[in-house]
Amino acid sequence: MDTDKLSKENDINLLDYLIVILKHKSFILKAAFGAMIIAAVISLMLPSIYKAETKILPPQKSGSSMAYFATQMSGMGISPSMLGMKDANSLYVSLLKTKPVLDYVIKNLDLLEKFETESKDAARKILSADLRITDDKRSGIIAVGYEHRNPKIAADIANAFINGLRNLNNSLAVTEASQRRLFFEEQLKYAKNSLIKSEESLQNFQQKTGTIKIDEQAKAAIEETSLIRAKISGKEVGLRVMKTYATSQNPDLQKLENEIAALKEQLSKLESKNIGDDSLFSTGKLSVLGAEYIRKMRDFKYNETLYEILMKQYGAAKLDEASDASIVQVVEIAEVPEKRFKPSRRKIVVNTGLIVFFLSIFLVFMKVYYENLMADSASRSKIKDLKKSIDFEGMKLKFFSILKKNH
Repeated sequence: MDTDKLSKENDINLLDYLIVILKHKSFILKAAFGAMIIAAVISLMLPSIYKAETKILPPQKSGSSMAYFATQMSGMGISPSMLGMKDANSLYVSLLKTKPVLDYVIKNLDLLEKFETESKDAARKILSADLRITDDKRSGIIAVGYEHRNPKIAADIANAFINGLRNLNNSLAVTEASQRRLFFEEQLKYAKNSLIKSEESLQNFQQKTGTIKIDEQAKAAIEETSLIRAKISGKEVGLRVMKTYATSQNPDLQKLENEIAALKEQLSKLESKNIGDDSLFSTGKLSVLGAEYIRKMRDFKYNETLYEILMKQYGAAKLDEASDASIVQVVEIAEVPEKRFKPSRRKIVVNTGLIVFFLSIFLVFMKVYYENLMADSASRSKIKDLKKSIDFEGMKLKFFSILKKNH
C-alpha cells in the first residue's frame, strides 16, 4: 500500500512539473528562440579564424643526443625536467616553442609589422598564443597548426615553424658532433706528439746502449700492459666526452666508469707481477739499463696503441659530424585553408538555445515556487522576518554614505 501511495505522489509531482512547463511554454520558447537569434547575430559579427596545419615525422634521436639537446634547451628557458625525457617527440614539441624557432618565424615572415608591434617579446606571445601542437603517440607524427584570420598567413607561419625547427635542429646536431670531433682532434694531437717523443727517446736510448734483446715473454708482457693502459686512457677520453651531456646517474656513464675501474685493477695486478722480474731479460746487461729500456718500450707501445684507439674515435666523430644533422621529415605541407576553423556558428546557436531553454525552465520553477510561498501565510511571515533581519535599506544607506566619503 505504501509503495502505491508513493508512486502516486511521484506521478502527481511529475504531472505538476509538466503542467508548470506547459503553462509557461510561451515564455520558455520565446526566451530560447530569442537567445538563438541574438547568438546568430553575434556569431556573424565574430571574425572567421582559419587553421593551417603541417605534419612532421621527427628523427628518433639516440639517448646521448637527446640528453645533449635537452642540456642546450635548458639555456632556452625550458624546464630542467626535460632532461628526463624518453621519447624524441616530446623533445621536438618543446623545441618548436623555443625562442630560436619563434624568432626565426618572426624574422622570416616580418611578423613585427604584421602583428603591428615593435616588441619582439610581444610578437613571441602573440605567435605562441595561436600555435597548436599535437603529438600522436601511436604514429609518432607531430601536427603543427596555426590559427589566424588570414588563411595565407596561417599557412605561411605553420610552414615557417618547420623551417625554424630544422634550422635549430641542424645547428644543435652539428654542435654536438663538432664538439666531439674537436675534442678527439685535440687528444689525437697530444697523443701523436707523445708517440713521436717516446719513439725518439727509445731510438736515442738504443743508440747509446745498443739493442737490448728481451724474450717473447717480456715482449708479450710489455704489449699487454701497454694495451691495457691505452684502453684505460681511451675510455677516460670517452668518459670526459660523455660527461659533457650525461649526468652521473646515466647508466652508460656508470658502465664506462666500471669498465675503467676493472681495467685499472687488471693493470695493477699485471704490473705487480711483472715489474722487477729479472728473468725477463736474455742478456747480461745491467738491470738498471734493462729497466730503463722496458720503461721506454712501454711508453712507446702505450702511446702507439693509444694513438690507434684515438684515431678510430676521431674517425667515428668525423663521420658523425658529416651525418648527424638529423632530418625532420615533412609528411604534410600546410596549405592555405579554404574553410574557416572557427567560430562554428551552428554550435554557438544550438548551444545557446539549449542553455537558455533549460535556464528558462529553472526560472519558471523558481517563480512558481515563490508564488506558492507567498500564498501561504506562515511562509509569507517568515519571508518578511528574513527581509527585516537582512535590512536591505540599512545596507543601501551605508553603501551610499561610503561612496560620498570617497568622493
